Amino acid sequence: MKKKAVSLFAGAGGLDIGIKKAGFDVKLAVEIEPIYCETLQTNFPDLTVKQGNVMEYSRNRIYEEAGLAEEEELDLFIGGSPCQSFSTAGKRQAFDDPRGQAMLKFADLVQEIQPKVFLLENVRGLLSSSLKHVPINQREKDVILEPEQEQGSAFRHLLEHFGNYEVSVELLNAADYGVAQTRERVFIIGVRNDLNTKFEFPKATHNKKGTNGKKPWRTVGDVLKVLQVEKHHHVNYSADRLKWMRMIPKGGGNWRDLRQYGEDFVREAMGGAYNSGGGKVGFFRRVDINKPAPTLLTSPSQKSTNIGHPFEDRPLSIEEYLAIQEFPEGYYVAGTLTQQYTQIGNAVPTRLAQALGESIYEMLNKIEQAAHEPVQSR
Repeated sequence: MKKKAVSLFAGAGGLDIGIKKAGFDVKLAVEIEPIYCETLQTNFPDLTVKQGNVMEYSRNRIYEEAGLAEEEELDLFIGGSPCQSFSTAGKRQAFDDPRGQAMLKFADLVQEIQPKVFLLENVRGLLSSSLKHVPINQREKDVILEPEQEQGSAFRHLLEHFGNYEVSVELLNAADYGVAQTRERVFIIGVRNDLNTKFEFPKATHNKKGTNGKKPWRTVGDVLKVLQVEKHHHVNYSADRLKWMRMIPKGGGNWRDLRQYGEDFVREAMGGAYNSGGGKVGFFRRVDINKPAPTLLTSPSQKSTNIGHPFEDRPLSIEEYLAIQEFPEGYYVAGTLTQQYTQIGNAVPTRLAQALGESIYEMLNKIEQAAHEPVQSR
């Protein structure tokens, strides 16, 4: 019998696809956005998809919608909760933001349902976020921060909600598992204490140079050279942006490459950002054909987070996004172009999800085998 899983914050289904490939039977996928539900239901007509707000869910409702009997144990409970309240690019309101509260609700449901294992995914900013964020420019020198203002206090608060679980946490780079994308995300995996097991994350299969017995990172070129698309669907640059993008070298580059035309060109192209700090690597960026893609963002044509095609004068297309995230060929994504980019950009790469799913599945098998082994008499 297949092991049973339930998915919250299902989005376009990246995490679910990997978990299904690992052997789990996803009994229920809950997603608040109707368009995303259309994506899921179209690709998986036999999947029970429910459009609803996680904040309104309970064990009873989940079991009823998943078709589980009251006495059944759930093997795996998964979710990639909204990340904006922990993103370093946002206001970092943590659990004061409704999207942060959804993460605490996930933890509360874990306590109520008591699955054997849970998996929660989020941005790396979660690790350093505080319960009460004080912007750097508002911090006084030599003033001691309150405990709730300290870095990591929100993360510690979240972990306390998982009570009777042995929790493992890792910041994983998808490129280290064969995804052609340097996407870093936090994975929190908990095993119920009575199972007497601590989850061990799967070992990386790739690294940047292909050293120590590992394969080299896969590149954008590896993906694009085998991608066959009849028509690419993508957003377009404005006429002004297009003028500058045409000056970026083919094959990969960014705003720094404009310096060959003189600093006045750079100043004009960058506008107000010219005098701002930071590396600004996303400005006028063409993805490097010989490297993994940067994290695929939900909008590839924003001025500071441009994700341009290595050779063509356009952002990466929906089809290229899907291929880099390793969705199945012909995967349908509902909605406008903006909604499609958002769904794919927010997804867990399916290959990474599968690697995690397989490790969890193998661990659960070992737990079951140990439970059925006869006790050795001395």
